[in-house]
Amino acid sequence: MIIIQAMNEILPRLAAEQLAAHLRTMPAVVVTGARQTGKSTLAEAAAPAHRFVSLDDFDALDAARRQPEALLGAGEPVTLDEVQRAPDLLREVKMAIDSNRQAGRFLLAGSANLLLMKQVSESLAGRASYLNLWPMTRREQLGLGQCGIWDELLDNADADWPAIVGAREVAAEDWRELARRGGFPVPAVHMQHATERAIWFEGYLRTYLERDLLDISAITALPDFRRLMRTTCLRLGQPVNQTALGRDVALPQATVHRYLNLLETSYMLVRLPAYSVNRTKRLLKAPKLYWGDTGLALHIAGVDEPAGAHLENVVLGDLLAWRDARPRRAEVLYWRTAAGEEVDFVIEAGDFLLPIEIKATSRPRLRDTGRLRSFRREYEGQARAGLLLHTGDALEWLAPDVLAAPWWRVI
Repeated sequence: MIIIQAMNEILPRLAAEQLAAHLRTMPAVVVTGARQTGKSTLAEAAAPAHRFVSLDDFDALDAARRQPEALLGAGEPVTLDEVQRAPDLLREVKMAIDSNRQAGRFLLAGSANLLLMKQVSESLAGRASYLNLWPMTRREQLGLGQCGIWDELLDNADADWPAIVGAREVAAEDWRELARRGGFPVPAVHMQHATERAIWFEGYLRTYLERDLLDISAITALPDFRRLMRTTCLRLGQPVNQTALGRDVALPQATVHRYLNLLETSYMLVRLPAYSVNRTKRLLKAPKLYWGDTGLALHIAGVDEPAGAHLENVVLGDLLAWRDARPRRAEVLYWRTAAGEEVDFVIEAGDFLLPIEIKATSRPRLRDTGRLRSFRREYEGQARAGLLLHTGDALEWLAPDVLAAPWWRVI
């Protein structure tokens, strides 16, 4: 397994195996994710024979803009880090690939979703594959290089779930502490005190606002942008309502729309789509709003005590890391009816649906299963048993078709 080194500790990353497979297959592989998720370290470990060029270096950035063909070299494999800083460089990468389609020749890393950036006119279609690197999962932070047991649940019969979940030898912990530290390697793994993490998060935020944001768009009113960031962090787990957000922060709806797109492009914001059998309708329904990292979200919101929405966000982070590291595509969505019934998350994998409900309670009850059972009735024959994750220790069937499990045994 390819591993990355975070300061003095060597920690496996979930995406390493998939990245290695992509490098063996495609001429170019693009790894994107928020800054400080570990992309550079992962890239260096995944391709040690590559010449490594970071566009955070001003000389390298100048060369990328003035002499891109010289920067790419004459056929030698190269890793280009923070490539979103010179989007025009991708045209040169395309031409280089067209003259030599050797697998693994280019490894590109960036702190923005290149496919969503207006400045990027070249997608490298047919020449590159794309991977997302999310903040570290809980099991990555524990040194296991894993995510939750979602594949095991999907690949086994519902009746076997208690044995599968119960067999996990992962220690319990306070979910609120996990939410506070988030998943960026430095504060999550190497900082033990809230004061240290607060200093790190504020430095990260200032760097994002004052430099990184300029790589993808010109923002002239940073106080307005930061105010919108804080408002979104206070609305975790709620459907996106751009008009209401604009009213709260005194911004036009069009500006809110643009700012939300920028936050999503830079992996700060996650908009979770709604589930519908009709895939076109998924695009029309309001997505739910979450943040890329719970520790940063709490810092931006100025909140010390995590709430139930932050536990949802922790689970979602694990689900997204799982989704983007698996070779078979799966979707992570949520379900809501016109009458207001809602299931926090729905995994759509193949022909099956796995509904998941999150409860920040240590003693779930039968009444907590209602929404999961409604979903199962709506999609009978397609929906698996419902999974209710809670903060206690009990592993039991609350209903014949709903398994209650401690969150820490699953992720």
